[in-house]
Order: sequence, then structure tokens, then C-alpha cells
Amino acid sequence: MTRVLLAGGGTAGHVNPLLAVAHELVRRGNCQPNEIRVLGTAQGLESRLVPAAGFELDTIARLPFPRRVDLYALAFWPRFAWAVVNVMNVLRTNKIELVAGFGGYASAPAYVAAWLMKKPCAVHEANSLAGFANRLGSRLTRFVATTFSLTQLPHARRLGMPLSRAITHPGKKVTKTSARTHFGLSAKKKTLVVTGGSQGSKRINATVEAIAADVVAIGWQILHIVGHKNSLPVSPPSGYVGIKYCDSMELALGAATMVISRAGAATVSELQVMGLPAIFVPYPVGNGEQEKNAHDSVSAGSAVLVLDKDFTPDNFRASVLPLLGDDAAIARMVASGKNLGDADAAGDFVDLMLQALDEGTPQ
Repeated sequence: MTRVLLAGGGTAGHVNPLLAVAHELVRRGNCQPNEIRVLGTAQGLESRLVPAAGFELDTIARLPFPRRVDLYALAFWPRFAWAVVNVMNVLRTNKIELVAGFGGYASAPAYVAAWLMKKPCAVHEANSLAGFANRLGSRLTRFVATTFSLTQLPHARRLGMPLSRAITHPGKKVTKTSARTHFGLSAKKKTLVVTGGSQGSKRINATVEAIAADVVAIGWQILHIVGHKNSLPVSPPSGYVGIKYCDSMELALGAATMVISRAGAATVSELQVMGLPAIFVPYPVGNGEQEKNAHDSVSAGSAVLVLDKDFTPDNFRASVLPLLGDDAAIARMVASGKNLGDADAAGDFVDLMLQALDEGTPQ
């Protein structure tokens, strides 16, 4: 058995692949749950999700990388050095043999601590554009994995996104009929599943609410996950089912004929694995990573990209509605998406971690 530290957190995009790998280590018998420790922050989603998954969480200070020269920047490096010392203590106290990082605030100190203590280390980058932590980590180890083809990191190999086995290897096959019935939808109608993520998207929600009657009129039905902070439509048309949050996305996606969503790395990867055609509406804030996350699917022909500013009711009626009415085009999108997904990415990353362990300390 191997004692492992998994570092990452802040957002679901970092925490969920970390937990997928943790569960895979246990499932394969590489570790017992008590041999896996997770390094994160007290403010991130990991503070709730990691203990709920049955793993021990160690926390360090949340240290965003400074973007300009100011008092925070002057204080950053001493605070970063202290975080590295704290991680080294975690490694020493728990006799950690192997470190793996998934980006986020906790990963950068973990990579440096592993390098200083000559511990084997592996890096996984979820997004098409790597953040500071993984850009640093990829220079301290040769064992680097990415999700998307556009990601540029030293030593990188594309393995895909570690996902929950509920998506990649469901114990009980989810059929369209059972999934649609679960949400009170017609078992036989083509289904448009819409999601803006757990927070929801005001832009997507407003447009879908405005065109719901048009979609229903051409024989489709809608499952719309609006986000827990958003309101449901007051008078939706028959054939529209709205919910605030879905804790069983394998069922929601199992009901889908097509999906409209943001282009977060996990969402894109889930749709690739499940072979679902998509309309991606990338989140417009940030460094443009979501547009790049969608690149492989759009290039293959299994998805269409619509910029947030263009996702309006008029443009939907002009471009998306005709696509929904074209069964042959949708069939081509499904065929184009075959073999895009990486259902075994969690296991492949575990193999990379074990390769790092077998080949010894970083060079």
C-alpha cells in the first residue's frame, strides 16, 4: 500500500477530479482510505466535499498568486514559503510517499514541498489553460497529464479528465426511459437538457425561458437546471421541467438528446464520455479557458459554440432551433463525438502516479 497526498481545491473543477482519483486508488487496492490525505484550504469546496467522501483533509492558507506589485505581492513569497514548510510537515508526519496535484491554491506549495523532500510527484491539469500552480508543478516533475489537446505544459501527455464512475462506469445502466421518467418527462420525446452549472447562468436561463415554447412546439421537451440561487419560470409550457439543482447528473445527462451548457472542463468531459452532442455557451469572464475547453468537441463536429453575448432568443430561433429540427444533423454530431471521451482517465492518471513512484524522486 502507498501513502498519498492529493493537493488541490477551491472549485469543483479541482476537487472532483481529485476525488475521482482518490476513489480509484481505493477501488484498485493501491491505498486504503486512511492512507490518502488531501491538502486544500478551509474556504474551498474541499472543506465540505473531502470529509463527506471519507478522506482526511489538511488545510493551508489560501494564497492567490499576485497579479501586480503591491503590499500583498511583497508579503506573498514569505507566506508562500511558510505554506511550503507546513506542507513539508504534513508529508513528514504522515510518511507520505507520493504527491499528486490538481491545481488550485494548495497545489503550488505541495509541488515545491515534494521537490524539496525528493518525493515523487504527478500533476493533472483540468483546463485548456493551466494556472500558476500547475505551470510551476510541471517544471518540477516529468509526470504531467492534461485533459485537452490545446493545453501546453512541459512533459505533458493528454489523459483526459478523471470523472466519477457514476458517469464513466455506472453500476446500473441508465436508459433514456428510466432517466426521463425520473424527472417526470415523457419517455419517448427528444429531450434538451440545459445547465449553467451549480450556480446557474442568468444568460442561459433567460434565453431558454424565452424560447421554451418554441422548443416544445417542434416536439421536444426540456429539462432545465436553473441553479440553486435562481428562480424557476412562473408559467412554463407543458413539456418544460425546471429544477434548481441536480445531485444525480448521470440521470440528467442520461435523459438528454442534446445538451446546452457552459464549457467547464468537467462538463465538456462528461458529455464527451457519454457521447452527447452539445451547444456550448462559454462563461465570458476570465481568461477564455472555457472557449478553449470546447475546442476538441467543436473541431470534431460533436458540438457547436455560441458566445455568451450571442446566446439570445432571436439568435436561438435563427440557429439552434433549426438544428433541433434536423435529426440527420444531430445524428452526425453523435457519430462525430465517438471516441472523444476518456472513460478510464482516473485509472490512467493513477497509472501515471505509480509510474512516478516506481521511477523514484524527481530529477
